[in-house]
This record gives sequence, structure tokens and C-alpha cells, in this order.
Amino acid sequence: MQLALPFESLAILQKLRQAGYEAYLVGGSVRDALLANLTANTDYDFTTNATPEQLQELLPDSYYENTFGTVSITRENLWKLFGLTLPVPQNDKEVTDKVINLAQATKVHASLQPQVELPQVEQPNHHEDYEITTYRAEGRYTDHRRPDEVKWGSSLEDDLSRRDFTINAMAIAINDTFLDHFFAEPIDEKTAIQPVQLTVDQYRVIDPYNGQVDLEKRELRSVGDAATRFEEDALRMLRAIRLSVQLNFAMTDETFAAISGLADQIQYVSWERIRDEFLKMLASDYPAEAIELLDDTGLLHYILPELREGKGIEQGGHHTTDVWTHNLDALENCPSPDPIVRFATLLHDIGKPRTLRYIDEDPTFYNHELVGAKMARQIAERFRLSKKEVQRIYTLVRHHMFYYQPNNTDASIRRFMRKVGLENINDILDLREADRLGSGARKSSWRLEEMKQRMISQLHQPFDVTDLAINGNDIMVALDLKPGPAVGTILNTLFEEVMEDPSKNTADYLLQKAKELQTKEKLKRVLESLL
Repeated sequence: MQLALPFESLAILQKLRQAGYEAYLVGGSVRDALLANLTANTDYDFTTNATPEQLQELLPDSYYENTFGTVSITRENLWKLFGLTLPVPQNDKEVTDKVINLAQATKVHASLQPQVELPQVEQPNHHEDYEITTYRAEGRYTDHRRPDEVKWGSSLEDDLSRRDFTINAMAIAINDTFLDHFFAEPIDEKTAIQPVQLTVDQYRVIDPYNGQVDLEKRELRSVGDAATRFEEDALRMLRAIRLSVQLNFAMTDETFAAISGLADQIQYVSWERIRDEFLKMLASDYPAEAIELLDDTGLLHYILPELREGKGIEQGGHHTTDVWTHNLDALENCPSPDPIVRFATLLHDIGKPRTLRYIDEDPTFYNHELVGAKMARQIAERFRLSKKEVQRIYTLVRHHMFYYQPNNTDASIRRFMRKVGLENINDILDLREADRLGSGARKSSWRLEEMKQRMISQLHQPFDVTDLAINGNDIMVALDLKPGPAVGTILNTLFEEVMEDPSKNTADYLLQKAKELQTKEKLKRVLESLL
């Protein structure tokens, strides 16, 4: 079959080959190339008999910062070695909508976004780092996470034998004649930005464990004994599930059984590594299936036990499933590709089991969004998410029960938008859509559509103190104040009034109101001194 590989992969192989070293493309990029599944985010990894020191001498702008024999080089620096300048991605032009700058708002739901034509820009491959690893032959893994020592291997076969799954234990060698011909003429930027097409006579696949057979059968099989592979590195159990849902492959019975028997060893793995694999599962085309596999193998008990509390918790009302099933159905229907939004969707009803009460034999879950938000925060922190990501998940779970009535005032609409944050409007609407679809309802309702229109009409209004017609310096000049907390207090008071009535957002009105506030404060202090 014909392969499409980026220029950079050929460039690395040619550099190593010219210096007299063996070099092969290995790992996931080989698998994805054979599946014709290469994307801008594909990781391209290489293996060689050159040592890290020799690699750094050959690639002077590379870096080496671990004990596993991996030397990395950025795409930009690789281009520099060939006298090329990497194109700078062009950003969409800034779009400003009166007071609210939609470009700065990060995201506003598509249904709220003004229709603005943006130029279509061809974006180059954004992959940054290419990793080149010396042949390795690893020994024992006594901590179930990393080898006790890393030994340089003597051959490609040594290196492939240590890999996790057969579909990842393949290598590609590029024909020397093809490389010589390709690099015989100088390469320009236009050529380097395009994928290189290789025919079957220009490369060969090294496949000692029949990975190509498993690719064709769409099966995930361990290299050698599955239990041995997972005992070496317990993270491989999560990788198996992640690859299964990313590629839509079935695990072999042996692989599934080995994970089920060793699930408790996931406790040896750091939460950072667990987080990375888990978010990739959520970002896949089959996130709900990933959660089911985690549960079926017993891994979920160790990484997200709170979710399992929803099993058998019937909901009543318009819901036709228990909390567990509803959470998975909502996740499956989440329209956002963002794994953080999908994580929040999975957790949106996490508080229901702990707030379950019965009234006249009917289940109720009063304040489940409050309890759930606290639980979601703790879970997000356990998964070592960033502070910003933790806050996003907390906000989405906390406010996912928002309710709209036609008699809601414009001020209440603005307060909701400010409470959730303009940057989260897209996310919370996507969560609501997933919640509805996961309950068996239509993805929207007339109330939700009307609320969206109401929010559109408010996008021109102030949403922050910085949107006021005056600033702190204006306050200090008009009231003869020095910098201090009094200035912020006045601005916040003025903003609350403007939130209620945006027509008051004029410099004349706000400065006059500020003077009145100062007078009241002075009078208050005088009265307090007389008491």
C-alpha cells in the first residue's frame, strides 16, 4: 500500500543514515500510517543504534532530559538543519462586538456567535517534537511503572520485543535509493510542508509479532504474555483501553483477562499518567465505551469509584434509566470534542446518589448539583488537572441545572452569563444538550432556544468592571482619592448597578454616582464617630 509520511520523518532517517547509523520509524506512527490514519497530531517516533550522546552531536539543536535514551528535536529546529524556515500559523482576525470582545471570550456557543466570515487559512502540521530513542532492552519492573535499569539494545529486534502491543511493535525502513533520490536536490518550504507519498517498493515493514495481521483483524494483542507486559508497566492497562476506543479495536480475551486480574496494580501509577490516558479516552469517538471497559475490567474502582455509586439509582420523572446509565448516555451524546467538557458531562450528576431522598416513594435529588460540584472538584484535583481545568469542571457541574422562564429579566440573563462566564457559555450549552439527549429528550426545547436568543441580545452589554464607561483612574481624579481598596469598592458598586440597568453605563452618570457614594461613606464615618 502507498504511505503518506511527513518530510520531517524522512529528514531524521536521512540524517542518521548519512552518519552511518541504523534508523527506523517505530511505534504508533507506523500503526497509524498502515491504517492511513495519520493526522496533524500524530507522534512520530524513531529508534536507532546511535547513543543519546551521538544523537545530540548529530542534531545540535536537540535536547535530552531523561534516562530512557530519548533525544527530542522540535519541528522548527529540524527545519533549520535543512536551511528551511517553518511557516508561522496565521491567526483568525480579531472580531470585536462592541463592549464584549468575542475573540477574548475564548469561546461563545455557535448558536450565540454572530455570523462573521473569517478567512480560510491552510494550517501546517502543528506537531512540535520528534523523539529518537536508542535501541533498548529493558530488565525487571519491580515498581510496575518503570524498568529498574535501562540497557541499550543491540538490535531493532531487541527494541521491538519490549513494546506493549503487536500493533505498536512494528517498524518502517525507508529504501536507501529513495532517500538518496529525494534529498539529491535542495528541499524548499513548499515541498517540506507537503506529505511525501511512498509506494510499496520504497519502504518495508519490519513486523516480528504479526502486528499487520492484528491490524487487519482489528484486534489489540499484547507482545508475548499479556500479564507479563502489564506487570512490567501497569499504565499499559489503561493504554489498552485507550487504544481500543481510539482505534475501535477489540481486545483479545487474553488481554482483557490479564487487565481484569491485575487491575489493582494501577495504584502504582502516578495520577498524571492516569489523567493523560483518561482524557485521551474521553476525547475518542467512543468515550462511554471506554468507561464501560474501565468498569468491566475493574480499573474504574481504583480511578473513579464515585461514578459507580450511580448504579441502580433510579431517577423517576422523565428519566428512564439509572444515574450510572444516564451519565454514560450523556457522555456519549456530548457534542463538544473537548475532553474537559466531556469529563464535566460524565460527572454532572455525580452528586445524585449522595442526595437521594424519597418523597411519597418518589426519588428526589435536591441540591445534587451543589454536592456534585464539590465532588467533581475533588475528582478533578485527584486527576491532577490544572487549576483552570478544575474550575471549569466545577462551574459546569455547579450550574448545569440552570432554568429559564420567559418572564426572566434581562438583568437575570446577564447575571447568569456572568456567573457561568462567557468563556464557558459554549461548554454549558453543550452539557445541557448532552444531558437532554442522555435522558431521551430532544437536544433542545423552545425555552432553551429562547434563552439563547435572550443571551445574544445581551452580548453588547457590560459583563465586567472593565466594561464600565469609567475606570479606577477616573474615580481617583474625580474624588481626589489615592490608589487603594476604596476605589475597587466604588467600581464594584457601580458595576452592580449597571448590571441591573446597562443604560446607566455613561461617564457622567457613573462619576456623579461615585460622588454620591463617597458622600454617603463620609457621612457614615461621621455618624459612627458620634456614637
